[in-house]
Amino acid sequence: MNLSIIFFLAAVLIIGALLLFLICVTKKGVKRLDVEKYRVRCLAIEQQFKKEEPSSYHLAVLNADKLVDQALRELGVKGQTMGERMKNSANRFSNRNGIWTAHKLRNVIAHESDAHVSYESARQALNNFRQALKDLGAI
Repeated sequence: MNLSIIFFLAAVLIIGALLLFLICVTKKGVKRLDVEKYRVRCLAIEQQFKKEEPSSYHLAVLNADKLVDQALRELGVKGQTMGERMKNSANRFSNRNGIWTAHKLRNVIAHESDAHVSYESARQALNNFRQALKDLGAI
């Protein structure tokens, strides 16, 4: 085989490999969340939620909502508010109504000074937040 053809093929392979390397290095890939961090924080929220302590219901729902919002922000979901981020990532959630219901409960707790939350509604909201974290790949 002609020596110039061999050099040409070698140059094409080297340039191709360099281009592939550059694409891989600069490509914006799918962002991954620190699963262990989210798992630990989710467990801490669940442990602070106690049936015999109604005051724990509010705090657990607020913290779970914050955790889902943090995951959305870390994933780079666009939006000024959590509601906007949830709308922009609706296709990621297996139970869209559930996460919206949970977030609405959070809003009631955050904005109404006399909000009363039942154990069952708080438990359901926490389950919905947990599912959302699973859907986002956080836990």
